[in-house]
Amino acid sequence: MSVLEANHVKKVYKTRLGGEGVTALKDVHFSVEPGEFVAIMGESGSGKTTLLNILASLDTPTAGKVLINGKDYSALKDGERAIFRRNNLGFIFQDFNLLDNFTIEDNIKLPLVLAGEDYETMDEKVLPLAKELGIESLLKKYPYEVSGGQKQRTAVARALITNPHILLADEPTGALDSKAATNLMHQLRDIHKSGQTILMVTHSNVAASYADRVMFIRDGEVFHQIYRGDLKRNEMLDKICDTVTVIMRGGEDNE
Repeated sequence: MSVLEANHVKKVYKTRLGGEGVTALKDVHFSVEPGEFVAIMGESGSGKTTLLNILASLDTPTAGKVLINGKDYSALKDGERAIFRRNNLGFIFQDFNLLDNFTIEDNIKLPLVLAGEDYETMDEKVLPLAKELGIESLLKKYPYEVSGGQKQRTAVARALITNPHILLADEPTGALDSKAATNLMHQLRDIHKSGQTILMVTHSNVAASYADRVMFIRDGEVFHQIYRGDLKRNEMLDKICDTVTVIMRGGEDNE
């Protein structure tokens, strides 16, 4: 069974004047298999951020359904949806979304606190994850005391601490310099190799080249996909760059 299914998802935002509204997503239909790493790309205004918000259960579709492990979250009440989100999804944001008055350790533990886990269990989960991500020595520091790359690795640890079925990443390298971005993508690649399902929205051709599959969104629809197959990362990057060039020219890649 697919871990995530978007079944003919449509999203229309109503206007204040009661007109026809703005269509952000027309008819998006795809699935993500367990252990897959999928990147979503598209120009600004293409609908990819709207799609991610709907997949993350932060917004609901106007039509169609999103199924996580076969369950339609849109039928849940707000409180139930929040619990469902916490139990099934992990989030990495472009601007980290860390709490400056919490230590690195407490930021990582936050989802477990909300889930009501005991402190001993939290410690058992945090330490191995922090060591894996190279932030074990930073646990007692505060976000304003560490670098952007270290903040994002903290955000990754927080996203993974609940063992989510899907890790959702929104422009995870967008606020990082090139070295920190490369380090982060190497870590996400290793996390993926361990079996974690990842779905990432990105503008970065380089970041997308780490994925198994890249979906291109245009005018609210999936219009093209690239599958890695046996391609090396540099070959995948070349295909992505070629497709992005086609998009910028307003054409369509039919390879």
